[in-house]
Amino acid sequence: MSIKDVIKSSVYESLGVGTDISGDKILVIFVAACLIGLYVYAVYKFTSKAAFYSKDLNITIAGMPIIIAAIMIAMQSNLIVSLGMVGALSIVRFRNAIKNPLDLLYLFWTISAGIICGVGLIMLSIILCIVMTIMILILELIPNFKAPALLIMRSDEDVDWAEIKTVMKKYTKSFKEKSRTLKKTETEIIFEIRTTKEDELLKELQQRKELKQINLLSYDGECRV
Repeated sequence: MSIKDVIKSSVYESLGVGTDISGDKILVIFVAACLIGLYVYAVYKFTSKAAFYSKDLNITIAGMPIIIAAIMIAMQSNLIVSLGMVGALSIVRFRNAIKNPLDLLYLFWTISAGIICGVGLIMLSIILCIVMTIMILILELIPNFKAPALLIMRSDEDVDWAEIKTVMKKYTKSFKEKSRTLKKTETEIIFEIRTTKEDELLKELQQRKELKQINLLSYDGECRV
């Protein structure tokens, strides 16, 4: 047999056969991927906000490690299959909108865990799950500061704004004038305030007859320190 035939035979065998994986190892990988998927399912269910929770997405997250692990096993066992899967997956486009950016974290978490399990590094996948859980729980414990509210006041008469500010000092931690609009006899002024005594503040401002309209706009979002 010539060297050319030997090379052809070795290339053919590598393309057709690849790396042999025993049935016991495949079973262990699938069990580990299944348990990791259920674990991430539980973490997502108990840590996600009720307004953004989706059971369908959570089931997808749970099943993702199994599918990814199966793909990795197939790619290791046969080079032709791996090339075919790479080509097939490269043309797939997902257009499902993500409501919560945190969902992307869980999706990448399960994909990474499935890849790691698929190559046989089960212990590394377990460590990944432990580290991610600890990090999420620690970050969830960090409190969020309430965003400031907007106090909008309108009047058709002359208003002593110095007295209004004196009233605001009694019931607010801080306030800052953001804008002032003048329309002939009408005046509109907007303050950014931080307070926990909204009712007391509004009640005292309502007693001032020169104020025709008072609006307090609260923002439900979060602000940075």
